[in-house]
Formats: sequence, C-alpha cells, structure tokens
Amino acid sequence: MARNLAVLVSVCFWFGVAGFASAKSYKVAVISDLNGSYGSTEYGSGVTRAIDAIIALEPDLVLATGDMVAGQRRPQLNAAEIRAMWKGFHKAVSNPLRKAGIPLAVTPGNHDASAYGGFEREREIFAAEWRGRRPAVPFVDDQNYPFNYAFDLGGVRFASLDITTLGTLGFDQDQWLARIMNDGPETRVIFSHIPLWSFAQGRETEIISDPKVTTLLAKTGVDMHLSGHHHAYYPGASSGIAYVSQSCIGAGPRRLIGQNNRSVRGFTVIDITSDGSLGLSHYGGADYTRRTNANSLPAKLTTPQGVLNRIDLANLPNISLSKAQ
Repeated sequence: MARNLAVLVSVCFWFGVAGFASAKSYKVAVISDLNGSYGSTEYGSGVTRAIDAIIALEPDLVLATGDMVAGQRRPQLNAAEIRAMWKGFHKAVSNPLRKAGIPLAVTPGNHDASAYGGFEREREIFAAEWRGRRPAVPFVDDQNYPFNYAFDLGGVRFASLDITTLGTLGFDQDQWLARIMNDGPETRVIFSHIPLWSFAQGRETEIISDPKVTTLLAKTGVDMHLSGHHHAYYPGASSGIAYVSQSCIGAGPRRLIGQNNRSVRGFTVIDITSDGSLGLSHYGGADYTRRTNANSLPAKLTTPQGVLNRIDLANLPNISLSKAQ
C-alpha cells in the first residue's frame, strides 16, 4: 500500500513538472532601424537606453527587422568602412545582449545588405558578420542563414524573409515559405525589413507590391508579419493576419498615414503564452519603459492597399494588444 502511494505521488509530481514546463511562456522583443547617417559607426544614447530597457525585461529572444547599420550609400562604402559600422553595432547592441544571454535573430535591411546592384560587398559582409553570431535558437532551416531561415520558439514558428528591395518577393522565397510552413507549430510569424502594407507618410510605395504574397500568407497559416523600414509603429490587421510596423530606434521617426505627429521611437514586445497565443505591447519614452496605449493609435489606417484595422479592433482569435500606458 505504502509503495503504491509512493508511486502515485511520484507520478503526480512528474506530471506536475511536465505540466509546468509545457506551460512556460516566452517573451520576444523586436527592434528595427537603429542606424544613423550613412557610414556612421557610433550609436547614440537612445540606442543604449533602448537596449538597457530590453535587457531589463529579460526576453528570451530579440528580433531585429533590418537597418542596423547605415550602408547603401553611393558612392559605395569600402570594406573597412562597412566592417567598422558593424563593429559599432555589435558594441552597442549585439555584445550587451550576448552578455545578458539573450539571443539576437536578424533579417537584412536595405541599409545592411541591399540586393540592388552595386551592393554585393555589403551583402557578403552582412553574411560573414552574422554567420559568426548565430543565435542559440532551434533552427528548422538554416541553409540560407542569415537571409531567409526559420526556427521554433515557444510553440511559434518564426521565419525571416530576405526583403531589401521593392516589388515582388523574388529569390524563390515564395516556394521556400510554403515549404517551411508546411508543418510545425500552428502559430506562425514572419519578419522582414520591407512591409507588405503602407504605414508611413512618404513611404506609401516602399512595400512588397506582390498580391500573391498575401494569398500565400493565408494559405500557409501565417498569423503575423513584422516589418521595419517605415519608422512608425502600428499594429494593424487585415483578413485575419496581423501586420505590425516597427518604430525606429535610430534616426528619422515618421508619421503614420493620416496622422500629424511623428511616431515615437521604441520597440515591440511579443508575449507568447503556453497555447501559442500572442500578446503585443510597445515601449517608448525617454528611457523606453513607458508602454504605448493602444487607444493613442488610430483605429484604422486607410492605405493605398486598403484598410488596416488596429489589432484590438480586428477580432483576431489568438492575438491581443495591450492597452496599458
């Protein structure tokens, strides 16, 4: 009898541990557009404060949606100048995150690794810099890291798309995305630099203008697309998919379409619950500790592609938006 009771207690204990482990939540911070003027190798105190604030939140992962350095200059920067920019970025961003034990997963921006002609050297150096700094994440496809690749975290599949030019998706990435989303977790997030929707004034045409991509996202069950480039924060949604534009941390915050005030500098935080649901919040302010109130953002954006509704007004089944201030 005593032995049976001991076995029962042991089984309950281990099931409890397993249940606790499976219920782990995850936190992902998203940064974007940290660069300054062409060729700059120094990062201002605002970037330092943002990274300090992120480290204080103790996320499990940081995503960077491009434009970490200030390349794509004409005449082109030489190899020494490009490497000096990356050295400055690592000093300000990569190394503090690494010291804190926080993985950093990046996707290229047009100022990091432009696919337009003449910037082949910048793409080569981008690849070399990040192949030596692979994040400690469970990759499911890393053959083309650090350009397009995929990994799983907390019941979510994340996929980076190599989008540094305007127009169609290209690079056979549509077939790759369909394949990589063919199995795995049901919650799916993609991240790239160039967005699919217009968010900011003056950049209405700087998007992936490829109608088949939206259809592809729906077919592959993508829940969210994270993007940079427009330097304005907006958590929008259309046809059941969330499209989240990141604010910048570096130079040049912009105005959302239809708005008078420039977007605040800041970063996005995604909380992943044990069932794969996603909770969004945004941090800004002088020390990047103030949460953005969702009600301070427009209820919708009327863009050339159509209307984007704010996420909390779009009735997405597994994505919520923090209203905290």
